[in-house]
Amino acid sequence: MKLTRILSTFGALTTLTLALVHGTAARAETVNIAYQYGADPAKLAQASAAYEKATGWTINWRRFDTGADIVAALASGDIQIGDVGSSPFAAAFSRGVPIEAVVLNALTGDSEALVVRNGAHIDKPQDLVGKTIATPFVSTSHYSLLAALKHWGIDPKQVHIVNLGPTETVAAWQRGDIDAAYTWDPALGRAKESGKVLVDSTQVGKWGAPTFDLWAVRKDFAQQHPEFVRKFVSVTLQAISDYRANGKSWTANSPQVAAISKLSGASPADVPQLLAGNVYPLASEQTSPTLLGGGTATAVAATARFLNEQKKIDHVLPDYSDSITTRFIQTSTSQ
Repeated sequence: MKLTRILSTFGALTTLTLALVHGTAARAETVNIAYQYGADPAKLAQASAAYEKATGWTINWRRFDTGADIVAALASGDIQIGDVGSSPFAAAFSRGVPIEAVVLNALTGDSEALVVRNGAHIDKPQDLVGKTIATPFVSTSHYSLLAALKHWGIDPKQVHIVNLGPTETVAAWQRGDIDAAYTWDPALGRAKESGKVLVDSTQVGKWGAPTFDLWAVRKDFAQQHPEFVRKFVSVTLQAISDYRANGKSWTANSPQVAAISKLSGASPADVPQLLAGNVYPLASEQTSPTLLGGGTATAVAATARFLNEQKKIDHVLPDYSDSITTRFIQTSTSQ
């Protein structure tokens, strides 16, 4: 009887131990990832659960309206990975948020633009003086707007810039509360229906203020789960590669476009053009000196200096090289 009780007790303890270990593993294999509106190849990988299939993890996908909201969630630890623009990323890193860029999602083109409302009497840049312009503060669109105003010689104080996310911009546009908006979809597409593009981010980039979207990861999470991050990066790069190889054949009726439309907030008719308006670097391009191999860190530093000049952040760091890493791209392509 004693032996039976001992074995029974041992069995119960073993079952309890396994349950605790299994519970810990289950918690460890769940991650919160933030994304935004906007059309990009990674949305297709997200829609098809390619990230979950590659990693075996449970992913809680959480949509945010702006990159500023995402970096706040990254700072709090509420999310571990987020799709953010270069401007909020530069601001967050400058403020000490422990994050690093692991892969580029897109180099911004005409998927972000300044649209002026029909009837607002804005035919040229100088007509913006005294007008109300909506944009999400400290976003890539905000950065591009400020850069465009500087290029045109317009003091930001000469216009009324209001802080509105894409969904809020749609409502304000429909009410006639704003004269213009520098934004992305779904607001961009809706604004174009009754407005015209004054400038887009392709042109602003040529003026010396390029913007881009990237996947930022909390450094503690990347250190604890490097294999997950490697697989996440690999799926993103594969999505980009697939688009580069086949994306030109996608139409408004393509299943790929339908999936991206559902997550991006853009209409299927607009998705092919929006995708074509950006640049999606392949792995070899991402690790080149022009991008994550050096140029991206330089661009982040320049963005931070501009934001500081515009009094959007308090200070600039002496070095931004630690904000970027290529190790996950390198390991994902070598296996």
